[in-house]
Amino acid sequence: MGKIVLAAKVTHVPTMLLSEQPGRLHGKRQQAIDGHREIARRARALGADTVVVLDTHWLVNAGYHVNANTRFKGVYTSHEFPQFIQGLEYDYEGNPALGDLIAAKAMARGVYTLSHRIDSLDLEYGTLVPLRYMTPDADLKVVSVSAWCSVHSVESSRKLGEAIREAIEASDSNVLLLASGSLSHRIWDNDLYEANNGTFTISSEFNHQVDLRVLELWQTGQIDTFLKMLPDYAEHCSGEGGMHDTIMLFGALGWDAYQGKGELIGEYFPSSGTGQANVVFPVG
Repeated sequence: MGKIVLAAKVTHVPTMLLSEQPGRLHGKRQQAIDGHREIARRARALGADTVVVLDTHWLVNAGYHVNANTRFKGVYTSHEFPQFIQGLEYDYEGNPALGDLIAAKAMARGVYTLSHRIDSLDLEYGTLVPLRYMTPDADLKVVSVSAWCSVHSVESSRKLGEAIREAIEASDSNVLLLASGSLSHRIWDNDLYEANNGTFTISSEFNHQVDLRVLELWQTGQIDTFLKMLPDYAEHCSGEGGMHDTIMLFGALGWDAYQGKGELIGEYFPSSGTGQANVVFPVG
């Protein structure tokens, strides 16, 4: 019987990769990188053998989708930010049985979900950036789930989260579950970016203050209160991918029955107008 050993909401900003390289951004995202590494260290200590990533950079316009390939290998360049992420090589083992089971459990709950084993179905950088730091030796298996959901309801994404947990518990996999996406996500307007030092600032003080309140709710265990405000938060603070990654995450954790408290790993930080953090949610 499998289980979720640890869950987390994590950043995937491309400047993490630039932080590794010489130049003006060198070292600027080190605390975020270290946060990824610490989350993976804790997950391994709890027996994790698989990472399931809820990816807000995988856009879908109908149904839900799971990338359940046996192996993920390629060279990735971002269409969105080719100046930031280019020539990123990757090679990971998949967990196709778990991917298929997630889709089957979701379908049984009335949520239309397809599991795919298509060699040319690549991973998006919402998955690849965390994997770079969390499994540099490719020792953890990978499943990626679409979480940029353009025509999907809170209720259906919550049910998908429940199905993810049910599938994991029916498998033989010990899983690190990652909601890969930002907090607020209002990227600076292009014409305002440079004048506002956009790489290191947030575009809205309102979004900033709501982000801080959300982190406070998580850290004090007020999950029920957060879930009540989640739809408005996603709408008014431009939640990345509609924050469906977060909806799925809390669906898998038990929704308003979850009694845990979030732990901020490292620091909250602004990036290109958005609010970013790594937050761990323990699973009892």
